[in-house]
Amino acid sequence: MGVAQECYTTCTKEKGKYWETFSSYGRSYLATLLAFGLFLQTCGMSAAMESKPNILLLMADDLGIGDIGCYGNHTIRTPNIDRLAKEGIKLTQHIAAAPLCTPSRAAFLTGRYPIRSGMASDNRYRALQWNAGSGGLPVNETTFAKLLQKQGYTTGLIGKWHQGVNCESLNDYCHHPLNHGFDYFYGMPFTLLNNCQKNKLPELDAALQAKLWFYTQVIALAVLTVITGKIVGLFSTSWKIVTCMALAGFLFFTLWFSSYGFVQYWNCILMRNYDITEQPMKLERTASLMLKEAISFIERNKNGTFLLFISFLHVHTPLYTTEKFLGKSRHGIYGDNVEEMDWMVGNILDAIDKEGLKNSTFTYFASDHGGQLEAQEGEVQLGGWNGIYKGGKGMGGWEGGIRVPGICRWPGVLPAETVIDEPTSLMDIYPTVAYLGGGTVPQDRVIDGHNLMPLLQGRVHQSEHQFIFHYCGSYLHAVRWHQKDSGILWKAHYVTPKFHPEGAGACYGRRICPCFGEGVTHHDPPLLFDLSQDPSETNPLSPGTEPLFDTIMSRIDKAVTEHRRTLTPVPQQLSLYNIIWKPWLQPCCGTFPFCWCDKEGDSAHDSK
Repeated sequence: MGVAQECYTTCTKEKGKYWETFSSYGRSYLATLLAFGLFLQTCGMSAAMESKPNILLLMADDLGIGDIGCYGNHTIRTPNIDRLAKEGIKLTQHIAAAPLCTPSRAAFLTGRYPIRSGMASDNRYRALQWNAGSGGLPVNETTFAKLLQKQGYTTGLIGKWHQGVNCESLNDYCHHPLNHGFDYFYGMPFTLLNNCQKNKLPELDAALQAKLWFYTQVIALAVLTVITGKIVGLFSTSWKIVTCMALAGFLFFTLWFSSYGFVQYWNCILMRNYDITEQPMKLERTASLMLKEAISFIERNKNGTFLLFISFLHVHTPLYTTEKFLGKSRHGIYGDNVEEMDWMVGNILDAIDKEGLKNSTFTYFASDHGGQLEAQEGEVQLGGWNGIYKGGKGMGGWEGGIRVPGICRWPGVLPAETVIDEPTSLMDIYPTVAYLGGGTVPQDRVIDGHNLMPLLQGRVHQSEHQFIFHYCGSYLHAVRWHQKDSGILWKAHYVTPKFHPEGAGACYGRRICPCFGEGVTHHDPPLLFDLSQDPSETNPLSPGTEPLFDTIMSRIDKAVTEHRRTLTPVPQQLSLYNIIWKPWLQPCCGTFPFCWCDKEGDSAHDSK
């Protein structure tokens, strides 16, 4: 025992001498290596951040959060979108600012609730209805494209716009993408709809078409009066009657088609910058054209910094799908369409990889809002699946209409295979993109989004969002409160649509649920849910079941009051006057009203 103790003491002394020697030489060297390694890592991250990335934004149309594999779907194949999530970050509480196309996209482009820009309607028409309307994204709004354009980015938009074209004259293009910061535009200035396909039932609102018909007949009568007054004096009495009848018939026929038959020709068009390339669109080649344009944009701008916003026409009805994908999914024509879109995503990602841009590109994928429950054809459901969430497209506050997929990837800067459960918004992309591109968000207006980078990189662990307001048109339907000290996510519904959650035809035969009137229910007290425990919103709380009910509602009501103080009156872009068809604003390739052209030829098939 004594020998062992002596040996231990001797060894310890020798070890101490060795360590002292190592300390004077080796430890300093080891510390230097460690510091140098950390320096290199920091420098690498810093260099990646300091060099502005390319920005690729991918947005689906009407895609439900439950429609893709990485969010739990097991019947539709989406390997390319799933790859994005595997290589990046999946957001599980990503929220659209509106449950409908036009207002949601306005919020996405500007980082602001659509009510701030006049893109939230107080009537039943909550989206733009015509290319020839005068409403649209106001010229005084600053999109993320305009911010990055000023930072030297080449900016492009491929696909759907749905934010208007002209204001007062045919060629003022006040709402056009090129007037909102995009250097290049190829796609639909409007949106895909059933009217774009000849064998589908018309989708444009029937009541609006009836009003338009009356409106065009007034125009016909006025024009007929003027013309007839000038020429009837040239003929005998019998010829006067024949002439009047012929003119009346011609004008009636032409203007009747402007209300009904010409929707396909006047709304379903493709443009390249300011030029119309197809009128009407040929849907059988649209996907190929969009993909070809997206890849071409990447190839042209691979040596600079670019922002490319690819706004898919998929998966909006009429779900036109090329033969390659028809009948290939396990979810009918809708599943086929989703799988075709995923294939397009894969081709775009492959183009990024091919040009060596993967590690220098911030990529984002989302949907503009949830899937539409009312979309159906006979017994076939044509709308998306919103997973466990109640409601869908058009329904102001229910999760199914506003909770959307959100995926971010930037290899080397953002961690892979990461899930973030904090509340985030489509509006957050605006300040995030501005930050990445070296721009500054406008200081003269309220910006409702928050820069996501600190959250995505793990530098903070809570979202900056405390309250998120859920509008249906210009009507506040619900509010969510992220109570950060407890981690609870409360949601209060002041108004809900009357609908059947069980299946299609959700809102009593309506195409889209209303925001006000007899089609909604006002709740007093509001319906309160704890989304942390009840994400499906099936068990509303009450003062009897939740002891803090009154305290919670008092805090939410206070937030609503504070929020409303930040709103200022603005021109209503979706008023009936602004969305009604105006013949003098109609984009036309050819002689009005017989607009037709095909400048694409068969070149689209080269990209297949």
